[in-house]
Amino acid sequence: MRLHSTRTGRGIRLSVLLAAGGLSMPAAAAAHCDTLDGPVVVDARIALEKSNVTPVLKWVRKEDEAEIRAAFAEALAVRGKGSEAKVLADRYFFETLVRVHRAAEGAPYGGLKPAGEELGPAVSGSDKALESGSVEGLVKLITEKAASGIRERFQRAAEKKKRSGDSVEAGREFVAAYVEFMHYTERLYDDAARFTGHDSQAVHAEGDAGEEHKHR
Repeated sequence: MRLHSTRTGRGIRLSVLLAAGGLSMPAAAAAHCDTLDGPVVVDARIALEKSNVTPVLKWVRKEDEAEIRAAFAEALAVRGKGSEAKVLADRYFFETLVRVHRAAEGAPYGGLKPAGEELGPAVSGSDKALESGSVEGLVKLITEKAASGIRERFQRAAEKKKRSGDSVEAGREFVAAYVEFMHYTERLYDDAARFTGHDSQAVHAEGDAGEEHKHR
C-alpha cells in the first residue's frame, strides 16, 4: 500500500485506521523469477550449457552486468571439475542471478524456491497468455476479480456508513471499511494507468520518481 502524504485527507484517514489496528499491510506480491523452473533460471541453464552469458543479461540492469559476467565465469571454471562441482557451480550462478534480478525490482530475496511451486492464477495466466498469443482469458480473469473486489468493499463500506453515527466504535468500523475501499480502488486504477508503453526499466524509473515526489 502506498501512503500519499500529499493527499492530506486520505493520509489522515489512513493514519486513524492504522492506529486503530484495522488494516494490515499486504504481503509482497508473488512472483516466479525465484523458482527453479522460472524463466530466469531456465535462461541461466541455457547460458551455462552453451557457455554463453548473453541469454541471462536481459534479466539484469546494465550496471549489474559486470557482477553477473564475473559470477558466470566463476561458475564455468568450476563446472568442469566433476558432477558435484557442476551442481554447486550452477546453484551458485542461479542464486546470484536471481538475487541481482530481484534487487533491481526492489524485491527481497529469500533463496531459490523448488520447481512446480503454485504461482497463483495471475502469474500462471500471464505465462499462458504469452505462450498462446492471446491475452483475453487473462483480461477476463483479472477484470472479474477486480470488479468483485470493488463490489465487496463498497458493500461493506456502505453498510458500515449507515450505522456510523450510532457510536464511536461504529464510526471507527466505517472508517476502516471506507479506507480499505478507497485504497483498493485507487491502487487498481493507478496500477492500470501506470504503463505507458516504455520499456520496463523506464517504467520502473518513472514509478520510483513518482513515489519520491509524492512523499516530499
